Amino acid sequence: MTSLSRRLFVTGLSAVGAVPLLPINSHANGTQSVLRATTSTAQLTPEGYPRTDVWAYAQQGAGSVPGPAIRVKAGERVSRTLLNELPQPTAVHWHGIRIDNAMDGTAPLTQAPVPTGGEFDYDFVCPDPGTYWYHSHNRSREQVARGLAGPLIVEDTEPWLGLSGAATRELILVLDDWLLNEDGSIVEDRWDDLHAAAHAGRMGNTGTVNGQSYPEFALRPGERVRLRMINFATDRIMPIRLPDLSPTLIALDGHPVAPRSLEVLELAPAQRADIVVDAPATSPETTSLLVDIGRGNQVEFASFRMEGKPVQPSEENVRPLPPWKTLPKVDLASAQNQPLLMNGGAMRGIDEAIYQGETMDFRELTSRGMAWAFNGVTHGMEEPLFVARLGRTVRMELVNRSAFPHGIHIHGHHFTVLSRNGVSAPYKDVRDTVLILADETVELAFVADNPGKWMIHCHMLSHQATGMMGWFEVA
Repeated sequence: MTSLSRRLFVTGLSAVGAVPLLPINSHANGTQSVLRATTSTAQLTPEGYPRTDVWAYAQQGAGSVPGPAIRVKAGERVSRTLLNELPQPTAVHWHGIRIDNAMDGTAPLTQAPVPTGGEFDYDFVCPDPGTYWYHSHNRSREQVARGLAGPLIVEDTEPWLGLSGAATRELILVLDDWLLNEDGSIVEDRWDDLHAAAHAGRMGNTGTVNGQSYPEFALRPGERVRLRMINFATDRIMPIRLPDLSPTLIALDGHPVAPRSLEVLELAPAQRADIVVDAPATSPETTSLLVDIGRGNQVEFASFRMEGKPVQPSEENVRPLPPWKTLPKVDLASAQNQPLLMNGGAMRGIDEAIYQGETMDFRELTSRGMAWAFNGVTHGMEEPLFVARLGRTVRMELVNRSAFPHGIHIHGHHFTVLSRNGVSAPYKDVRDTVLILADETVELAFVADNPGKWMIHCHMLSHQATGMMGWFEVA
């Protein structure tokens, strides 16, 4: 029999039918809703294969993969009581939200992990419109890989959909990959696989969109649609193509960009992009969402079928999203300069690094499950990487001296990408997670306007767990 991994991730089965939109909560109403972290099952593989045991978020009834979409308007509160029904402690990080430090969900830096049977109240304001997500931030390389993640959508206070040049509707597309056995169960014995962690990370063999293999989405011929795309994968970078849909980028990591066309959208783990697509008015009748899984191997993760009554295609340029009104402007003239050197991993390793206050060589580090370092410190949670005065601009030079790319996420802040390898970045995109290739140097800047202790880490979660993590303080 053909193996499950080959059928699902290499050959590309045909789509298994139309998929409904993700469930959406009503707007926040000031009451404290319950968000359960629980065990559940999901049909990650096509119908006819066994369901997969997962860990999932739920608000009512069974847990779902992805978790229920939380939707509020900019300036509104998210209020949720986390109930932990899992066999491990857990916590929820609200990724990309410029949040109060105590609500960041970063165990154990900002809170103790919530024990089995315990609960924790999250209550915070979402200041900025955009596409975000929430996920476990305790033993996250396992808990996220088991399914503990969901989309968080913050709408602008003024509507964009339906305006001249804008889209008429939107879809949330959550992309993920899963490492499954032949029977559809999650591979259980490789959570602490140091060999994988010292390379590109724990790669899956089964791709899903909105928790399903090869879903099909209906588009009306000629209509303009906004796609909110999120990479939930623990380690996989996803270069995405949308042939025949004329994709236009309008936001990255929640922050608006001047609309620009693109052929390939590269999403590192945790990154998001808002894309406007124009469905073809005549042919083709179907097209695909393709992901390059390596060496140019394009795999269909989902498909789009043109059906229903045609609409008159828009002849206007794509309408920009409203700009954010809350992000402070960086002041490079008086910036605090902070280097961040990344090294370690397979093929190069580390001559030595500090772990838990002790200097160790690479062999000693790997014997303790560590393989990566920031500024010569691995898993550096004892002391801050730096301290910034409240309101000060921080200018960081991120230097990757390893053989693998890293998606670096800064909590509590959005930053401007200034340059790559000494060349000025053409768009000066504002992000919360930046992909840095092997031997690449990226310069970024942000205003340290959010007091507290904030993590910096690689969002290839295998790299984070094996040393590529630290924190800074805004005081």
